[in-house]
Amino acid sequence: GVTLKGKGSVGLITYLRTDSTRISEEADASCREYIAQQYGEQFVGDKTAVKSSKTGKIQDAHEAIRPTDSSLSPAMLKEQLPRDLFRLYQLIWTRFLASRMAEAVYETTSVKIGAGDYRFNVAASKVKFDGFMTVYSYDSEKSTMNAAMKKITKDTEITLSGLDPQQHFTQPPAHFTEASLVKTLEELGIGRPSTYAPTITTLLARRYIVKESKNLYITQTLCCKRTKESLYYRVGRGCKRYDGGWLPYHC
Repeated sequence: GVTLKGKGSVGLITYLRTDSTRISEEADASCREYIAQQYGEQFVGDKTAVKSSKTGKIQDAHEAIRPTDSSLSPAMLKEQLPRDLFRLYQLIWTRFLASRMAEAVYETTSVKIGAGDYRFNVAASKVKFDGFMTVYSYDSEKSTMNAAMKKITKDTEITLSGLDPQQHFTQPPAHFTEASLVKTLEELGIGRPSTYAPTITTLLARRYIVKESKNLYITQTLCCKRTKESLYYRVGRGCKRYDGGWLPYHC
């Protein structure tokens, strides 16, 4: 726990070494009551919309990681916590509160523009109701609606001011980052949250992979030399003669 003015030693979050997604009824009710008081009843989420992603590998002995008291907002604790602890608590608090709030509502406008034998589509949107985005939103969640879009009607004539032709090619899949690798392991049901970090650490320590600019790259066993009679491939600092069986594909 941490020491807070007027409260003494307080545990700000529940047990942190868990991958459970379960929330107690008391914590859920308390959080919804806090949301109604601070933001209004319309911001309280629908209980039926809360879904569980429980799988056979989750140990459900503890609740999900959440604030012990929803009323302790990050703003109240900012001056009393070290920077890293504050940022961690802020993340847990905002994510938990957002999970109990109503969904955001967008107003989307789509326009089809006719130009001879060609048809162009343009779309824009703006937030009509903030919902959970009141406390938690991505930087990219910004309104793209402008006044010009709202004034367009069926009979509006548009003049071409410029043309910027671009050619796009199919790109190969991006290299894994630690975050995307963990996400893939989770989707495939490999390991558990407590094993993801040690797994990546072991792969790096044994140099099965290397990390460059956040990307993970598979290390390669390079060939030393090739003669008419034999093939030699690199093992550590030395070379080994190929005698059949497994062969590095890049040789």
